[in-house]
Amino acid sequence: MAELRTHNASLTQRETYKLIDKLLAGHFENDEALLKTLVGDLCERENFGLSGARIWVLDSNEERYNLLFQVGSVAHIPDNYAMQIAEQPVFSSLVETRIVAGDETDSVLREKGITQFAAAGVGEVVKRNGQRFYHYVLAFNAAEFAQDIASTMTVISSATTTALRNLSLRQQQAQLKKDLDQASAIQRSLLPEHTLEFFEYSVFGISLPDSVVGGDYFDYLNPTNQVDDERCGIVISDAASKGLPAAIQALFVSGAIRMGIGFHTKITSLISRLNTLIYDTFPYERFVTLCYLELTQSTNGLLLYCNAGHCSPLHYQVSTNSCSTLDPTGSILGISMNERFHVEGVNMGRGDVLLLFTDGVLEAQNEHQELFGEERLRAFLTSHRELSAKDIAYGLLEEVQTFSANGVYTDDKTLVVIKRDRF
Repeated sequence: MAELRTHNASLTQRETYKLIDKLLAGHFENDEALLKTLVGDLCERENFGLSGARIWVLDSNEERYNLLFQVGSVAHIPDNYAMQIAEQPVFSSLVETRIVAGDETDSVLREKGITQFAAAGVGEVVKRNGQRFYHYVLAFNAAEFAQDIASTMTVISSATTTALRNLSLRQQQAQLKKDLDQASAIQRSLLPEHTLEFFEYSVFGISLPDSVVGGDYFDYLNPTNQVDDERCGIVISDAASKGLPAAIQALFVSGAIRMGIGFHTKITSLISRLNTLIYDTFPYERFVTLCYLELTQSTNGLLLYCNAGHCSPLHYQVSTNSCSTLDPTGSILGISMNERFHVEGVNMGRGDVLLLFTDGVLEAQNEHQELFGEERLRAFLTSHRELSAKDIAYGLLEEVQTFSANGVYTDDKTLVVIKRDRF
């Protein structure tokens, strides 16, 4: 495969993921409507630099892919055009690689001005004559692709497949109400008590699912299972899916990290193992953001953390009367098996406050589609710093709920507030 012409303009993994997640949050009549909206909107966004896109659908009886939809500035391809699987090895290789990029070899497509392509398999995987194929293939073309096109296409493929599965699951949701109620009870039982006291630290956490069950999760963990342990683990997590798939994934993360904390003394080992488990266990809904931190009984208030693509916690510092962020130290969990994560440390002074939260807090919208946003979080944390961890959590949640009361977009909301005593 020839090397693609690339350029530097691109979106980060998280920006790409959030863009697609919001784009596909709407309700669609069927798969075709969803995919058409997706490729159409992606082609319109300058960040991607795409000049065209096509949707191919598997016709397993004829062992070919039929052109379902096309959009962009390239010349029109015949509506009934099809490509034989035997003549295009790209189709069979997608199940193993999920994405393929290279020079276009089909003569008809080349005549229409398509010389380079990037393709992603989406939807269910179908078996045919001993081989496996994606039900849909999304193909994009551009004069030049971003240098991280492979990473971007992986996110697009995973998020789109999740959206297709969620579309199917929504049709069955009425029949699952009883099971959802039971799952909700199980999920609530796994959340810890709101309040935790750890030496000089007061911690208060609360989670509010958007529906019966949700994908948010937080927990307090004892890394060595010792009563007098000098470390205390705190985790907050957000699964990208909605409804039952998200709840199942949140339950899995909860069980996996509770089990893993007893075997992995190093934070990096724990998160790396969790990443591999999510990748192996969930073929579709893989995206999980997570921030794990450990409080320590140290005179300088040392706090260690590993942030896997999660919203950056806010650290209010009394010494500077300002807020700083605990930015990601690794990628979103579940994207690939061999991701690397590292640990950073901060010092919490006396009176300092640390705020952990999920997207549902940061991206709560009012009736004008304005986001609550980080600046409002900073302002609230600064002006309410003297309150207890519990009062900060409840006060902030009430402010977010009031702000978004008339908004359309909603999501699970989870907060964990950590405050170090002044004396």
